Order: sequence, then structure tokens, then C-alpha cells
Amino acid sequence: MERIIEKTDDGSATLFVPELNEHYHSTKGARTESQHIFIDMGFKASSATIPRILEIGFGTGLNAWLTLEEAERSRRNILYTGLELYPLEWQTIEQLGYISNDEQLTTTVRQQPAIELFKQLHTSPWEKDVQLTPHFTLRKVETDVNKWVENRERTMSNINDSVTNAESPALNLSFNLIYFDAFAPEKQPEMWSQELFNRLYVLLDRDGILTTYCAKGVVRRMLQTAGFTVERLPGPPGGKREILRARK
Repeated sequence: MERIIEKTDDGSATLFVPELNEHYHSTKGARTESQHIFIDMGFKASSATIPRILEIGFGTGLNAWLTLEEAERSRRNILYTGLELYPLEWQTIEQLGYISNDEQLTTTVRQQPAIELFKQLHTSPWEKDVQLTPHFTLRKVETDVNKWVENRERTMSNINDSVTNAESPALNLSFNLIYFDAFAPEKQPEMWSQELFNRLYVLLDRDGILTTYCAKGVVRRMLQTAGFTVERLPGPPGGKREILRARK
């Protein structure tokens, strides 16, 4: 699938897919959009002590990187799972220029080149937990989200069948926060179904949050039908008028 690098209005880059006539991020500002929707309206709104985050649409890794930066600033330990059916090559990601060669990231251990960490984010092995910083552990999964959720449900069901006390390990399979960043509903309708939102509701802990850039009425109603309390919030500066934040 062909992907073309384009600059967005805030100076950061995104990818355009001619086959789908779709961008990975807002053309009004890739970094601005990610920061606002997923960090400011999502991560910072979560009260979880050790947030378990699920990203649907790992893509360029921008959401994960911004979360890693915030984890180091806030000293909150993050367990981050990113799902992606069509992984991007590092050579493509590098050309987006999200991290300058002289940029440094200060962690609780040491200061190190940010570009090295960003590369590790993309080149680390799939299906394994990788601790990239003292506060950020990543697991990438190359998968279709619908199949992954089905398998996850089956695993949780098996654990609950065998463990009856309140300390069930199934609790470790749930999430506090979901970044829902799939391509638009008209481009990937299978990613925006009532069945999937119902299942994601179950995967979230009580008080869990789902954030998405898509504020379409049909999406808001599906989230409400799944059981969420849904807020329409102002979109990112210069970008979409509204976004959605759903709470369990």
C-alpha cells in the first residue's frame, strides 16, 4: 500500500494513503491532534495509578511516543499495548522527522538521545513486553482488532472460570484507557461496529476512558448503546470542532 509523506499545518508530518484517500493524522496538525485527543483529553483525565493503555491503530507510533514522554514527566508507570494490522517500516517512520537528531529525553535513569528511544519503539520485537524507559513498557501486536478482542475475551473467560476469588489474574487483562485511532468509519467500517464497542466496554475497568477523534453522531450513539457515558469535547486547536471521550 503506497504511503506519501505530507506536512501538516503545525509543521509535523503525516502519511497519506492514496488507495484509501485517507491520512494517518489530521492535516491541520498531526502532533497537535495527538497531544490534544489522546494525552490531554485521555491520559491526563485518567485517575489510574498505573495506567494500562490499549491503542487501536498504532500506526506511526506518535500517540505512543507522546504517552512515553508524558510518562517520564509525570513519573506514572505505563503498560502500553498497541494493535496494528499493517506495521510501518522504520525507514518510513524515520522520514516523518518526529524526533530531531539532537533531541534528548531525560528519564529517571539518565538522559539519552530521543531518536534512539523512538527507533526502539518501532524496532522492538512484536508480541513481547519491552521496557523502553523506567516508566513505559510497550507490547506491540500485529493483528486485526476484532480477532484480538475475541481472543482476549476467551482468555478472560477461561481465567474467570478457574479463579473465583477477588484477586483473579483476569484483572490484569483489562485496561484503564483506550486510544481509538482507526481510519475513518467510511474507510474502515469494520473497525466502527456496535459489536466492537460493546466488547471494548467490557475490556475497560470501571472509570475507564475511551478517546477518539471521530465525533459523528452514529459513533456517539454506538458508544452510548455499549454502556458508555459520552462527552463531546472541543477538538484540537485549528482542527476538528469536536471529539469524543467515553467513560465506563
